[in-house]
Amino acid sequence: MKIAAVTDDGVKLSSHFGMAASYRVLTIEDGKIVNDETIKKPHRESHGHQHGSDHHDHEHDHEHGDHEHEHHGGMKFFDPIKDCQVLLCGGMGEPPYQRALSFGLEVMMTGGTIDAAVQAYLNGELVSDQRRVHRH
Repeated sequence: MKIAAVTDDGVKLSSHFGMAASYRVLTIEDGKIVNDETIKKPHRESHGHQHGSDHHDHEHDHEHGDHEHEHHGGMKFFDPIKDCQVLLCGGMGEPPYQRALSFGLEVMMTGGTIDAAVQAYLNGELVSDQRRVHRH
């Protein structure tokens, strides 16, 4: 299993998904962390208007439904963690939250350190706080 945590510093969960700098991706086997890496998170402005050779279709093993057309913008955020099953985040807006779910991620909204959140998740004790989804 792979767990992605949205972070700015590699230690704490970022309170704002869209502004976070990176993902910390933890590979879990037999309840233990066997790999821990930090991956830079794409930002909308870096992909906003590139339709040339950088734009291409990706095939995935799941359906995107009505969000397929957003792959160029919103879905690009999730490309680096396409092999993850869980996304830990301190807060995010409703549109990216819905895209994360449609991407097949279990989204857990919580605060604090990544290590504590991962351990709580592995222990079956992490409860997602839906008040952290920013709805306008």
